Amino acid sequence: MILAGDVGATKILLEVGEFRDDRWHPLLERRSSTAESANFPMVVERFLDEWRAVRPPRSKITAAGFGVAGPALGNRVKMTHRPLIVDGAALSERFEIAVVKVVNDLEAAARGIEGLGPKDLVTIQPGKMVFDAPRVVLGVGTGLGVGYLVPEGAGWRTVGGEGGHVGFSPASAQQLALWQSLAAIHGRVEAEHVASGMGLENIDRFLGDPGINSPAALDLFAECLGNVAGDHALAVLARGGVYLTGGVIAKTIERLPRHRFRTAFCGKAAQSSLLMRIPVRAVTNERVVLTGAARNVM
Repeated sequence: MILAGDVGATKILLEVGEFRDDRWHPLLERRSSTAESANFPMVVERFLDEWRAVRPPRSKITAAGFGVAGPALGNRVKMTHRPLIVDGAALSERFEIAVVKVVNDLEAAARGIEGLGPKDLVTIQPGKMVFDAPRVVLGVGTGLGVGYLVPEGAGWRTVGGEGGHVGFSPASAQQLALWQSLAAIHGRVEAEHVASGMGLENIDRFLGDPGINSPAALDLFAECLGNVAGDHALAVLARGGVYLTGGVIAKTIERLPRHRFRTAFCGKAAQSSLLMRIPVRAVTNERVVLTGAARNVM
């Protein structure tokens, strides 16, 4: 059995399950609020107490994997937007689990992409996929995360990072005005200030609070997200595709103006024609981080 977790700025998902026929089958799953969870080992303790009460006979957790919103350094993540620390070595010792791997949540999401089916994806730009080319995964949640899949031998190597904190470069007069309003507050304007859940809130305020997720806010949000996603696609020539994941995408994809996203994504001057050939898909399955964290310990 595997204990898997998705530890985000808003919610913590924990599951115990196993892979059968390369599909994840959870036996117990729980969701809790990150804001109400001051101590991560205690969250795991409560979950395992429930697991012990319902587990099948002779079952044992032999490995655990966690995708956490923050930079992973030495099997340990200190979250960026919450005062939580997830330490793999400490969890292994406390709960007597032989293998515990803690990675950035977007590195986990990148691993989870391989387990998705057609029903989990919405096409934003068809493009033409090159199977053995790099892929980009953007996690659009409370903040913005970025991960990469890079071909390695017959498989893939996942790379997590903190791409949501790179500087935002405005590509239109309206984006420039947004940048200026945010620079007056933050000094340095980061990609996640405009292309995330907090980005949507910033855009609402910039537009004079026309209403959460109003058409005007979603128009500008789609342009900013497309601009950022196109920059990351260029950075690694992501001809294998760009995947948009996260709760904000899952909740807004039906109303997101895809033509505005595509125009901004492909608006890269001399490289625009290259960007037009890159497929872009939205991931509607919000458990991709969790299943990717589980795959990471297989």
